[in-house]
Amino acid sequence: MAPSLCRGAAVRDSLEGMAAAEYTSDTAPMTRAGTRTDFAAQLKQWRLRCRVSQLDLAIRAGTTQRYLSFLEQGRSLPGRVMVVRLAESLDLPLRERNGLLLAAGYAPVFPESPLDAAELAPARSALRGILAGHMPYPAVVVQPYGVLVAANDAFGLLTEGAAPWLLRPPLNVLRLALHPEGLAPRVVNLAEWGRHITEGLRNRVDRRPDPVAEDLIAELESYLPPPDLGPDHLGFAVPLRLRNAAGELRLITMISAFATAVDVTLAELHLEAFLPADEATARILRERADK
Repeated sequence: MAPSLCRGAAVRDSLEGMAAAEYTSDTAPMTRAGTRTDFAAQLKQWRLRCRVSQLDLAIRAGTTQRYLSFLEQGRSLPGRVMVVRLAESLDLPLRERNGLLLAAGYAPVFPESPLDAAELAPARSALRGILAGHMPYPAVVVQPYGVLVAANDAFGLLTEGAAPWLLRPPLNVLRLALHPEGLAPRVVNLAEWGRHITEGLRNRVDRRPDPVAEDLIAELESYLPPPDLGPDHLGFAVPLRLRNAAGELRLITMISAFATAVDVTLAELHLEAFLPADEATARILRERADK
């Protein structure tokens, strides 16, 4: 069966035509074309955020520390190739590489195609195949901020008992997971697992300040009970323990992304699969899929 959104939910597979989404080119952080001062400030800000010295960055980008210092002081403006090399040396996401180019006065080089564009058809087909291949285990494709793009049929396991309004497009899988009217009442270890989600978001915000993400973190954290940080605490990267009519499920997550994409849209997608952490969970999921 072709991957679709969860059974019984009033949402559609948006790989062929995205439903309204919270994440758009209007909400995504993007620097507009600026001045020499704009570029200097952004370059220094990114270098410090990435915890790279001027000397290290100069070596990575094939230039001198003196020239890099001039760039950060606004005394020199780099050529387009140098901007691309600096952004690549800092390992910036494609959207931020475009932003650095704009700040230096150059046009973006990485396209941002609609997800239903013809040129992305091979990627959409590949995603469908990957989603189907993960059956009988739940798997989703999401945009930044947790906006659902597509899911396989097993995703219905994670939507059982959720309030209908949480399942309407644009469906946010992070909100669905932690909201009291979503998955949260069935999560045995909500305090720990929920903070695994919010800490992951916070780590990204520490590197790339983003008001939208910061607001989402604050919302998600408001749903969580205080964590138990006793002597047995091993951190927040713990399996999801989910109550189910057939027994408690233990699920670990695997996240995949287009590591070499040259389109902003593809680069910002990621696929998350919920895999069984034990044989009992695997058996329950297999039996559920056979019904």
